[in-house]
Amino acid sequence: MNSAPITAWEGAEAYFTFADKPALLAIFCLAAIAACVYTIVSMVKHENASSRKLNGK
Repeated sequence: MNSAPITAWEGAEAYFTFADKPALLAIFCLAAIAACVYTIVSMVKHENASSRKLNGK
């Protein structure tokens, strides 16, 4: 049963490539979360090392 109202791609504003693949959406979401966590952890490590260096420890 084809219930999609779209019959042609002319005039389309956007293509949602992975909208029907929840596993790939989850993978991309987890990759984005991992990138954010890595950035925060590396920032904290750098700040701690800089603080120790400035305090002479």
